[in-house]
Amino acid sequence: MPLLILTILTVLIIGFVVGQPYWRRLQRQRIKAQPFPDAWRRILKQRMPYFRALPTDLQLQLKKHMQVFIAEKAFIGCDGLTVTDEMRVTIAAQACLLLLNREDYYYPKLQQILLYPAAFIVQGYSPDAAGVMHDQRRVLSGESWGQGKVILSWADTLDGAANPSDGRNVVIHEFAHQLDQEKGLATGAPLLERNSDYQQWSGVMAAEFNTLQQQAALGATSLFDYYGATNPAEFFAVISEVFFEQPQQLAQLHPALYQQLSQFYRLNPLSWQ
Repeated sequence: MPLLILTILTVLIIGFVVGQPYWRRLQRQRIKAQPFPDAWRRILKQRMPYFRALPTDLQLQLKKHMQVFIAEKAFIGCDGLTVTDEMRVTIAAQACLLLLNREDYYYPKLQQILLYPAAFIVQGYSPDAAGVMHDQRRVLSGESWGQGKVILSWADTLDGAANPSDGRNVVIHEFAHQLDQEKGLATGAPLLERNSDYQQWSGVMAAEFNTLQQQAALGATSLFDYYGATNPAEFFAVISEVFFEQPQQLAQLHPALYQQLSQFYRLNPLSWQ
């Protein structure tokens, strides 16, 4: 009898594990089949000026992605902030830009988006050159955690959405980190489509990262924010902002880098109006 019970439990567990992806896909299909709310459409027009620049097929795809994203992710207000549909839609629209042309992929590790009214303070410890730990307070507009959380400033989120051509967007930045963190620690090398892609990716990224470090050290003009010279993970997030917001300049000044990002994101923003 105990053996029979154990066998039944084993079968049920296996059935749950095997069937879970199927039911998740089915649930997502049902969500996508629902009409896109009119109130959300008005928010898109008000808060996302470059939504109109997307081709019609990508506009439709983005809205479907947003519906799933909002249904699956928890939005939590911090410091007394009450989360509204305007906040959910504005964040989801920018985060889902990075998911276009990806089938059934919605930041699998991400569970919560924590939202502060404005820039927030993070307190921690960091070592100096001698290895001595010092208390450090940082004022941030966003942060991405590998443990399933993204933290955002609502004020900075609005600023990033309002100006779609300045190359600065905190939502794109932090969700690029999420893509990078899917495999574990953020290293600037997210999961690529083929293993054979990594050699070229690494070569282009290393060369461009080194150039930015040199420009930052000299105070030379760069298309990229010097923050990208901090480490390869921040470099990937910074260039992702530029890829979506300043594709013309990126393709002209850094064609090899643009090609790598276009292949990774499966998009060509140069064709958007």
